[in-house]
Amino acid sequence: MTDDSGRVKKAIRQRYGTAALTVKTHAGMRASCCPGSSCCCGRSQIDLTGDAYTPEDLDQLPEKARLASLGCGNPTALAALKEGEIVLDLGSGGGIDVLLSAKRVGPTGKAYGLDMTDEMLALARENQLESGLDNVEFLKGDMEQIPLPDEHVDVIISNCVINLSPNKGRVFKEAWRVLKPGGRIAVTDIVFRGNKALIPDGVLQQMEQWTGCVAGALSEEEYHQRLQEAGFVNISVEVIRVYDRQVIEQWIGSGQWPQEGVQVTSAFVRAYKPKN
Repeated sequence: MTDDSGRVKKAIRQRYGTAALTVKTHAGMRASCCPGSSCCCGRSQIDLTGDAYTPEDLDQLPEKARLASLGCGNPTALAALKEGEIVLDLGSGGGIDVLLSAKRVGPTGKAYGLDMTDEMLALARENQLESGLDNVEFLKGDMEQIPLPDEHVDVIISNCVINLSPNKGRVFKEAWRVLKPGGRIAVTDIVFRGNKALIPDGVLQQMEQWTGCVAGALSEEEYHQRLQEAGFVNISVEVIRVYDRQVIEQWIGSGQWPQEGVQVTSAFVRAYKPKN
């Protein structure tokens, strides 16, 4: 599956484009990245984000930004953003984390959102207009080829999106390139814990499981290795939620998950680019 990056990206665009249109055309309906009733990065039946966003956060956002949230955590809280910082959200979707970041860095800072799906970008720009924030810019592009100059941003965030990339090594190299010396990555993602080799090949090769966040996920060890290879230091992977078997089988189908030895989790991932 990882060699067929064009097919993966096409499927992702289709699924997330549909999710964006659902929010835009069906009043009050929450987006889902899955064809069924639940998925690992959606909140239709199973809420993976949980209480990651405070009521105060949600109250200051446009409704469609909240409804389009397809993440598994709140990277804006993880990132400890400061006034004046420049932030980049990889796979920004409907813009929830970009808008929250823009508020936290204030008028002297800036928040970029990067997404490859036209429908999500259109929705995010509508949400920006409704929010009244002018220190925001949404860009069209891929995580593997970020359309920003070298050493341009202080912080990179992402919310359950890096797992979707078919070339994660390239994502981390691009993150390194656009971060300023001393900059940091602070992302939430789906991460495998335990022996990934126990997962049936049939699950990892299913396109639905790739676009639904499961098949493309890295293990804890792989996350450390890929970030280290890109040059990052002080890497940490902090598991914040472990999904039980019942939830996993709602994503992938009954009887397909190992009885023990490997888990699906949501995790906070932090890493730093050295100052010199």
